[in-house]
Amino acid sequence: MTIASTILFTALLVLISIAFFIDHIQKNMADQNALIEMINQTLPQTQCEQCEHAGCLPYARAIASGNADINQCPPGGQSVIDALARLMGRPKKPLDTTFGITEPPKVAFVIEPWCIGCTKCIQACPVDAIVGAGKVMHTIVEDECNGCGLCLPPCPTDCIELRPLATLTKTSALA
Repeated sequence: MTIASTILFTALLVLISIAFFIDHIQKNMADQNALIEMINQTLPQTQCEQCEHAGCLPYARAIASGNADINQCPPGGQSVIDALARLMGRPKKPLDTTFGITEPPKVAFVIEPWCIGCTKCIQACPVDAIVGAGKVMHTIVEDECNGCGLCLPPCPTDCIELRPLATLTKTSALA
């Protein structure tokens, strides 16, 4: 075997090794993406940020990468934590209450006489459940609202409050 053929053979082995390595990385990334998607589908999609992540998908990514625990989602409660434990092959654990507590479903409600139509709540709503325009009174689309409360802090007149879903009806929302 000549030096040229040895170099060629070595280069070929290196290229094959690189190809296998790239294939392995791509398969692992596909598996990781599938896991992230399964975790994300398990989460309640409230986008409330109580878990200290900017929504359910970033929290799913953090769980999949091992940077967040499975018990940081108060809106999902114990049933979501248990489902995540099964999915991840981890032991069940209780909700970490430093992130909040599980409460009955709530929706935002605009106290209409106080609304100045500033649109700050519209910008804060992660699910586009608020309808209105500048200097026009806003309203909440109850069926779209996830009760995350992200619309409360930016409101300069405190005209938005969270109310238990069970206490709101179509007629009380109009009153």
